[in-house]
Order: sequence, then structure tokens, then C-alpha cells
Amino acid sequence: MVLLGGGGMANDRESLLRLVLFMLAGFISILVHELGHALTGRAFGARSAITLQAFGGYAEFSGAFFTRPRHFLVTAAGPGVQVVLGLLIIQLIPDAFNLASRAGYFWGRLAFISLFWAALNLLPVLPLDGGQMLNALLGPARIRLTLWISILTAVGGAWLGFKYLDPFLFPAFMGLFAFRSWQALRVLP
Repeated sequence: MVLLGGGGMANDRESLLRLVLFMLAGFISILVHELGHALTGRAFGARSAITLQAFGGYAEFSGAFFTRPRHFLVTAAGPGVQVVLGLLIIQLIPDAFNLASRAGYFWGRLAFISLFWAALNLLPVLPLDGGQMLNALLGPARIRLTLWISILTAVGGAWLGFKYLDPFLFPAFMGLFAFRSWQALRVLP
């Protein structure tokens, strides 16, 4: 999160404070995302646990088997609650995106991170939520198709990232995801 928040350019008190606000907004957004998964899984009878990591997290489930439609809903709940959070901030907090104030900066970053992270996570790339949702839709009999869609989307995303984005992280992750999907495709019978 430090890299995404401009940690390399934080060279005074105000920029360090904004970096901390960015990291807090990222933490809250990711936690809300994972709570969406966990609470939906619990609604279907599963026990859940959340693990947060450097660029995200994951919810683990035990004690229940999810049908494909339920797996789809549990997976969609993470980005879904992030979109709701981002839109609520935009609608209810008039100072959001007023970057001159610290509160506006925080609320604006929280709304932006929530909406951006949700959109990114909905890409049909494994292991992202969009890839998991595609896998739930197509089912295990069409895993080859799921993996090919994942590879092509990730390669396209990496290319677009190199062409249009400054940070190297998005293209690097897309390349890694494409490689992992390719490896999974190669071991299929």
C-alpha cells in the first residue's frame, strides 16, 4: 500500500500524513471487501476467517459446501460491498474529493480505492474475484475456457498497464496471473 500511496515521494509531514490516510483508506476498503465475502458465506452456513495481506486478503470458509450459484454470490459480495461503500461516500459526504482538506482526502481516497479495487477484482482473471465468478458460471467442465479467458484478459491487462499506467505493479500482477493460469492449463489432462 505504501508504494501505491506514493510512499517514495513522501518527504514532509503533510505528505507522510496523506500516505497514512491512504493506507488507512486501503485497509478499510480491503477489510470491507473481505467482510462482504465472509458475511455472505456465513449467511449460507459456513464458518469464515479473514486474512489480510499486503495488497489484499482472502476469506476462508469451512463447515459448508457452496453450490456454484452460492459460490458466485459469495465471490460477488466482496466487490459488491466495495461498490456500495464507494457510492455511499460519494452521495453522503459532500467534502469527499476536496483534496485541500485532510478529511476530504481520506474520504475521496476511500471512495476511489473501493471503486477501483472492485473494478480491478471483477476482471475475469484467476485468482481475482471475476475469475472465480467466471469459474462458478462456466463450471468445472469448462475450466479450459475459464483459463484461456483468464490468460487473454491478463495479457491484455498487462499490455494496457505497460502502455498507460505509471506503476509497474498492475502489469506485473497481470503477467503473474497469466503465467499461473497457463501453468494450470498445461497440467490439465
